[in-house]
Amino acid sequence: MLIGSLQAEPDTSIAGAFPDPTNLTLGNYAAIDSRIDLWSGLVNSGIFTGGVLLCTVVFGMLAGYALAIMRWTGRGATFALTLLIQIVPFQLLLIPLYVLITRSYGLGDTYLGMILPFAINATAVIIFRQYFLQIPGELFDAARIDGAGEIGLLWRIAVPLVRPALVTVVLLTFIGPWNSYLWPFLVTKEAGMQPLAVSLANYISNVAASTANPFGATLAGAVVLAAPVVVLFIVFQRYFISTDIGSGVKG
Repeated sequence: MLIGSLQAEPDTSIAGAFPDPTNLTLGNYAAIDSRIDLWSGLVNSGIFTGGVLLCTVVFGMLAGYALAIMRWTGRGATFALTLLIQIVPFQLLLIPLYVLITRSYGLGDTYLGMILPFAINATAVIIFRQYFLQIPGELFDAARIDGAGEIGLLWRIAVPLVRPALVTVVLLTFIGPWNSYLWPFLVTKEAGMQPLAVSLANYISNVAASTANPFGATLAGAVVLAAPVVVLFIVFQRYFISTDIGSGVKG
């Protein structure tokens, strides 16, 4: 994909997978940027994805902690409902969500309208719950004896011990909204509000055929869209290795 985005003349043969210095150019990036604003699309994608990440981590951590550590009536039924949500396809919710967000709340063509349906992620809740269950209860009992509240227990004890879960949730959640097309396409009509994935899809459908090198320009846009995901994974992949949570208890 990267080599194809740099080719002045597209070469779809096997030999085209290897860079040819005489056929390399940055013109494809300039061509697609002249038709859609790549920087604006990246900013919109970043705001959309960042808002979803923030809500997912905050609400997922709070809900996961409540389901794993705290004792309250209906905890098991609530977790069962959380699992049940996983089998409901998002496509079934598109029409009622669209009516609710655009007509009832008036949040069409807004970042909040894009973020709100994804603010709580059932997968993140389950991941945090499973990690919190691995933390020895003695740590929380000792902290409660010292007078720590539940928020203090979560922030000072639980969160530092579940960093692999935090990074896993961030990576898994990041890919979804960053590549999301259907919902942002429905809720945004202004081109200046659309994430890069939507702008690129519109470019492929309506504009690419009229460009000098549609193959290279499309691949150039795909490289820009994929680059942040690849960089994020390379930087944080080491955190996938589980830490020895039990090492916090001695004796």
